[in-house]
Amino acid sequence: MAQITNHGVTRRNFVKGGLAASALAALAACGKKSDGGSAASGDGAQASSDGTVKYYISNPDCIDAYNLNEDQGTQVGYVLFDSLTDFDYDADKLVPKAADSWEANDEATEFTFHLHEGAKFHNGEDVDAESFVRGWSRVVNPSYGHSNAGVLDYHLALVEGYDECLADTTGKVMLSGCTAKDKYTFVVKLTKPYADFPYVAAHPALAPAPKAVDLAANDDNKAALDAFYLAPIGNGPFQMDGSWVDGQYINVKAFDDYYGDKPKVKAIQFNIQKDVETAYREFTAGNYDVSEVPPASISDALSQYGQAEDGYTATPGKQVLTGAEVSVYYLNLNCQDKVLQDVDVRRAISLAINRQAICDTLYNGIRKPADDILPPKIVGYKSGAWKYSKYDKDAAAKLLDAKYPANADGKRDLKITISYNPEGGHKEIMEMVQADLQAIGIDAQADTREWKAILADYRSGNTQAGRLGWTADYPIADNFLYSLFVSTGIGGDNCSMFSDPEIDDLLNKARNTVDDDERVKLMQEADEKIGDACPVAPIMYYAHSIVASKKFKSFKFDAARRNHMGVAELA
Repeated sequence: MAQITNHGVTRRNFVKGGLAASALAALAACGKKSDGGSAASGDGAQASSDGTVKYYISNPDCIDAYNLNEDQGTQVGYVLFDSLTDFDYDADKLVPKAADSWEANDEATEFTFHLHEGAKFHNGEDVDAESFVRGWSRVVNPSYGHSNAGVLDYHLALVEGYDECLADTTGKVMLSGCTAKDKYTFVVKLTKPYADFPYVAAHPALAPAPKAVDLAANDDNKAALDAFYLAPIGNGPFQMDGSWVDGQYINVKAFDDYYGDKPKVKAIQFNIQKDVETAYREFTAGNYDVSEVPPASISDALSQYGQAEDGYTATPGKQVLTGAEVSVYYLNLNCQDKVLQDVDVRRAISLAINRQAICDTLYNGIRKPADDILPPKIVGYKSGAWKYSKYDKDAAAKLLDAKYPANADGKRDLKITISYNPEGGHKEIMEMVQADLQAIGIDAQADTREWKAILADYRSGNTQAGRLGWTADYPIADNFLYSLFVSTGIGGDNCSMFSDPEIDDLLNKARNTVDDDERVKLMQEADEKIGDACPVAPIMYYAHSIVASKKFKSFKFDAARRNHMGVAELA
């Protein structure tokens, strides 16, 4: 998950009307460029031979579950904590984790999770229903006791008691909608129907918490909370080995009493580096076992280490992972703008963009052209659902000819201003988009400003067009379609100002539908209709570039940017 850079009141108020994803602002800094050189000598040989893996990360924001708000901290938190459920990207389905099973009531407003009996925290405490009440409440409560306040409360905005817990200043108010029916039965009550809620429960922040972070004991427990922040006590396959040394390293070791399959990796040294270029040099020198690959070194890495067949599983000789992620980069189109309110203009803009050229020119073909706002790994994705999300220059021109005929020079009386923050590689992308629009006679101009100011204008409808990115908190269509296109989201994450009562009805009906297959069909119907309206022009899907050493017989890194070190096999 990319880092969330803005969690203002606007988003929080929006999610209370319907659970939204995290990541409109999340991708503000993605696509960073590199001036790193080609790969050095070395074959990615194992950095150590005692079952310890050396893994590169940049300095995380947090490794405690309650505030796992970016992908570097999540690399650590995902092996320390188990949430109730998990999404298996290979099987394309939600699977049990800390909960063996779950069920919903007919109204999709109450969910009962049956926990795995006998599971332990790393300190020996039982993982029970009360521990999930604690864990979820501390995600919401801004005064639970640590100075680094969390930013992930919106995940639980539909849970009963959210407002009271969020407003608490004592650090002692729990979520009233989360209860322990008995020791191993955790019940969650929502204020509105949301049939996909078990997917929310898979978020790594929604983990259990041991008694050490009991909200009711905060007055006398500040030192313990500070210690917990640097050495969290979780319920996952690995436990902390010492404390996080800021800017240097985080060490974890296999948890012998883990309730699931025991890790074959004995320990992980998360080595913190300031930049990916340095980390990759360490990898090529044989000092790291897992690293990101700088954009400038991707071609050499593929040549030297080989490309994984599926993009997610590294094996000897096929060690570079380039799989698509559950994130999309797109051009936002203000549907209330006097020019862009014309659907044919929006369709023409989308058809004019040469997505493949952008991916090939700027990303060595690693990123893939987007043919939908939904990435392929999202439940409900259907190839070709957005028929205008493809490159067809002639079709784009024909859509404009009636209202904006081209003159002898091929120019039209049609001006579009694209607003964006230029850093992070966005300038290069948007310049290619501008050139594509100019090629069909549109006068495409750039408005470059600081990200925070532009995001505010996106949300208020004060821009015409602009670049945005969205990354999924949960791999479901609702996380994209409801968040970005429901009319109540205008002023929040619906930056296209798109409003359609039929779409609203479909999305809300899907949220009320408990049957999985029927819910997906409703989302697919909504997705196709939204695609016809072109409130945005999807451009490309993000992809990772990770390399693993020959030390691994098998190492997985999934579409949500999570390492699966708990099931990694060593050669």
